[in-house]
Amino acid sequence: MKIFNPANGELIAEVADDDATSVAAKAAAARAAQPAWAAVPMAQRLAAVQRFRASVVRELDTLAATLTREVGKPIAQARNELNGLLPRLDFFLEQAEAAVREEQVFSGGGMQEQITHVPLGVVANISAWNYPWFVGCNVIVPALLTGNAVLYKPSECATLTGQAITRLLHEAGVPREVMQCLVGGGEVGAALLAQRIDGLFFTGSHATGRRIAHALAGRLVKLQLELGGKDPTYVRADADPKVAAESLADGAMYNTGQSCCSVERIYVHEAVHDDFVRHFLATVATFKVGDPADPGTYIGAITRAPQLEVLEDQVQDAVAKGATLHGGGTRLPGPGNHFPPTVLTHVDHRMEVMREESFGPVIGIQKVKGDDEAVALMNDTRYGLTAGVYTKDEAAARALLARVNAGTVYWNCCDRVSPRLPWSGVGDSGIGLTLGVAGIQTFTRPKAWHLRSP
Repeated sequence: MKIFNPANGELIAEVADDDATSVAAKAAAARAAQPAWAAVPMAQRLAAVQRFRASVVRELDTLAATLTREVGKPIAQARNELNGLLPRLDFFLEQAEAAVREEQVFSGGGMQEQITHVPLGVVANISAWNYPWFVGCNVIVPALLTGNAVLYKPSECATLTGQAITRLLHEAGVPREVMQCLVGGGEVGAALLAQRIDGLFFTGSHATGRRIAHALAGRLVKLQLELGGKDPTYVRADADPKVAAESLADGAMYNTGQSCCSVERIYVHEAVHDDFVRHFLATVATFKVGDPADPGTYIGAITRAPQLEVLEDQVQDAVAKGATLHGGGTRLPGPGNHFPPTVLTHVDHRMEVMREESFGPVIGIQKVKGDDEAVALMNDTRYGLTAGVYTKDEAAARALLARVNAGTVYWNCCDRVSPRLPWSGVGDSGIGLTLGVAGIQTFTRPKAWHLRSP
């Protein structure tokens, strides 16, 4: 498999990919090795992840450079991802043992009732390219800590990073058979689905998630799908338009807009709309577009070339239906996949840019008359990943966000993930969850014990 730099089209590497035969062999090896790994004391599994964490710190600059070269993520943001991984690992290390500790829920009359948490067994993880360290380790690390074997297929757009994750875990003491990396595209993913697995954890597009769900429908395998979003934010009349604009510009454009929780549509009260747009455009104008290896670059490359056409089509559709385009709107000339920050106003829900995931540095800003209109528009979607409100009134924010259908909600912030909170979605944003204590327990099944004394 050939790996190209999306920022300039240069060939980075050629790696041996898997096929149906090698996938089957790796799955069989993982199945055979999993019981012994589950029998390893938790303290030893925790120590392995501690060593993995130390290796990430030691190799951070090299790992960030690899991520930038194969994904097109600006180097400063690649370092941010790796540094941001560390508190997630710390959370798993701090909480894993307690999350799966045996629970006694009743004792009386000679009867005891207990719950233990048993590993699922062999966990398959088809992961994403936009945050490969975050998204991969959200599954891999708690799965390993709870005694599972992992068959990990990184995105073909982040293969080198996936191989680095696997290498560091092996060096940290996780047996090779327990942590297997599968290299390749859709055909390797299909071969993985054909194996005997006990759980499938996927992060990616809604379309691929549906295909996976159909493929596993008759198998009764635990399935988690972390899919996309069309994440809305509402700026109320009492919000500071400058503060909100600066925050939301970053929330919309960070990682070149290639985040499932990027701000994808903004509703602004008519009382502050014009000031908000002015400050938003001024902020976006400061975002440097260019070589992702340049520490000053804020907008890097679009990782997948086909997405350039999606972005252009959304902009053209919006303009044809009456939107106003404020700069950008089309791919930049020259080598590589580059798209400039693009802002659209006078938008509405007839336009694709307000209904379908953009996954790029494109944002629509719509004027609204009040809270009820804003909430109705925020809920006018098949997705439900994140949503936010900017206001000085906490009670109003809580009341509004309680009415919005989303797995995660924000008050005066956006595009934020915490290891302490579960990450989940509503509707076409997926099923299941990662992160939080529940995101550790999701890699186990509860076993109920009824124990009567003789």
